[in-house]
Amino acid sequence: RADYSSADVLEMISVVLGSLAFNGLNAPAPALVSRSAISMSAISPGDIGTTAPLGVYDPLQLMTKNPEKYRRFQEMEIKHGRIAMAATLHVILTEAGIRWPGYLSFAEDIKYTDMPGGTIASWAALPNLAWLQIVLIVALLDNSVLAQQPDKAPGDVVSFGWVRYEDVPGFAGKEFKLNVERNNGRA
Repeated sequence: RADYSSADVLEMISVVLGSLAFNGLNAPAPALVSRSAISMSAISPGDIGTTAPLGVYDPLQLMTKNPEKYRRFQEMEIKHGRIAMAATLHVILTEAGIRWPGYLSFAEDIKYTDMPGGTIASWAALPNLAWLQIVLIVALLDNSVLAQQPDKAPGDVVSFGWVRYEDVPGFAGKEFKLNVERNNGRA
């Protein structure tokens, strides 16, 4: 008989509910987009973000009715994908026992080594003021240093001195990496 902690049970429940949120119990069939709607939109088959199996999928017709909102959704999709990749790396590293040296909180005498590994356990062990600091710093960076410029491609937020993706043919190419980044925001 396996003994599960409440954090383990909560994590399992969140995985099941998360999968139901994306797949649904009785998911409706995707609405088909006509060829005329595709040609009139800002995106066409083969563009970044139009990957199999859906291709150009716009059931709310945001591309034609509200392109500004569609652009914002593209930006958020990329941002969520980047956060998901960082969160996955966090789980892998903390479960492997890798921690920063020093104190997480001097006031509450918590070292980084005192933090448990994993998603739910580390979230629950972090003090509330630490969460407030994280949210404020992310909001500050998101609205100032890493703010999206309207004249740049969605997700292209850093304009100082580095190549976003080197264009190497094959699976390491720019198009492949941009599609991976986009799909990570959808999953």
